[in-house]
Amino acid sequence: MPATRTFADARRWSALGTELVLRAAAGLDEQAYAAPSALPHWSRAHLAAHVAANAEALSNLVHWAATGEVTPMYASPEERAAGIERGRSLPAGDLTGWLRRSADALEKGMAALGDERWRTEVVTAQGRTVPATEVPWMRAREVCVHAVDLAAGVTFADLPDDFLAALCEDVVAKRATTPGPAVTLQAPDAAWTLPGEGDPVRVTGGLPALAAYLTGRDAGPHAADGTPAPVLGPWL
Repeated sequence: MPATRTFADARRWSALGTELVLRAAAGLDEQAYAAPSALPHWSRAHLAAHVAANAEALSNLVHWAATGEVTPMYASPEERAAGIERGRSLPAGDLTGWLRRSADALEKGMAALGDERWRTEVVTAQGRTVPATEVPWMRAREVCVHAVDLAAGVTFADLPDDFLAALCEDVVAKRATTPGPAVTLQAPDAAWTLPGEGDPVRVTGGLPALAAYLTGRDAGPHAADGTPAPVLGPWL
């Protein structure tokens, strides 16, 4: 059963994910920020800087939609990486402040955008041309998943089922364009198929487990025969 994602859903999930990230980051001091996140080779400070920079990048797209002025998300991949490095070196209070200010500015920009402007086409960092209505979903995906990656108490089980179903749908669509193992995923009320090599392996689990597996966060779900689920390559 494919998930149906609306613009209102994405706005709601974006607000929820932002709240989860800010709540998790609020209690982090210098030592806690320096600890590893759930992402390989990244500390929590790296991750917080990435989320803050993402809000500013998406604000560029909102500005593009609002004014018609072409404003790329990032000037270059190198500048994007350099911004994260600068951000992760900030004192804990400054980093948390940047995280909050950038999120507030993005929300303010989105709230001010009129219906007609939301239909403006913008270009993502991956080079996709999309209507600005995709920005809330891009942010929702970012903050909800990275709230978990902060490894500060939020898990996929804390995210709404409708978001998890939409996330699984989105990831499956992206993975279907790259080579990988053939997998059939079965949740209690939804199912997806990853086309690929070999006979499809049936993987079952709840939505939190399947979302974690599809996004490369957890290899926890097992195939129907009890063997480990196939290893998936990068998602983004």
